[in-house]
Amino acid sequence: MSHEHRRAWWQGSSAPAWVDLLRETPRGPDPGRPPGAARAEPAGELRAAVRGVVAAGLHGLCFSPYEPGQGPGIPVPERTVERRLQVIAPYTRWIRSFSCTEGHEATPRLARRAGMKTLVGAWLGKDREVNRREIDGAIALAREGMADMVAVGNEVLLRGDLEEPELLEAIDRVRRAVPHVPVGYVDAYFLFEKHPRVARACDVVMANCYPFWEGCPLEHAVAYMQDMYRRSCVAAEGRPVLIAETGWPDRGAAVGEARPSPEHAMRYFLEAQAWARRDGVEMFHFAAFDEAWKIDVEGDVGAYWGLWDQQGQFKYA
Repeated sequence: MSHEHRRAWWQGSSAPAWVDLLRETPRGPDPGRPPGAARAEPAGELRAAVRGVVAAGLHGLCFSPYEPGQGPGIPVPERTVERRLQVIAPYTRWIRSFSCTEGHEATPRLARRAGMKTLVGAWLGKDREVNRREIDGAIALAREGMADMVAVGNEVLLRGDLEEPELLEAIDRVRRAVPHVPVGYVDAYFLFEKHPRVARACDVVMANCYPFWEGCPLEHAVAYMQDMYRRSCVAAEGRPVLIAETGWPDRGAAVGEARPSPEHAMRYFLEAQAWARRDGVEMFHFAAFDEAWKIDVEGDVGAYWGLWDQQGQFKYA
């Protein structure tokens, strides 16, 4: 379905019941609980609403196949990738992968076999030899017809792993190798403003939009995310823009006024999905599964962004 047709279809649909639920359910503090704290048990209506939205089908999910005890640097068996994809395949049209080495190259092939579209990511970092293998892998998958889009790098500028000229060279290499496939780059929304040459090098600008990591309280989070998207569109200068990642954790430490909890995670998910549906925005929810290895790089909150837990159980059943 094209972007224009999707927008017309979504805008022509009647508002789902959970939109009214969000309007009617109070956000303010409950008597007897600390200001800003989430309710001990999220409302059953919110859980049912999340189940309904997921069952109806999401535009896209960010997918890493790691099971407990696995993480970057450990090759992922194909059977693990297949097992994880089978869990989420009924609920999403697109999968976004993050690497083309260490077994992750199986993700686009298996996803396509399961009927999903693929945003194939090449992970770039400080190791130039690893970068070469990642780029070669992304090109090979695109030439096989396994990639509907390719992302050359993820938050490379944010981490400071590469300078702009080297990133531009990598993007250009992939674009020239697979001119039939849209190619872009993923980073925090504001870095496309700071690096206009990178935005211009992309067929598609792929923005990560996280109100949580900027300490935004839940009641303002979706409006803040919408402004992140708007700024990305300005930086894109007419090029297509998609939200490559957004989400909210359900456990862990707060960041400023942004507090993790199951209720907050559900509310953010529902409101973000309602906006994307209304405005025809292509958005990838982060993430499909919880990932324990992320504790080492993001603290305890890093492990709890999934709609499914590490064991593959849906968290809002």
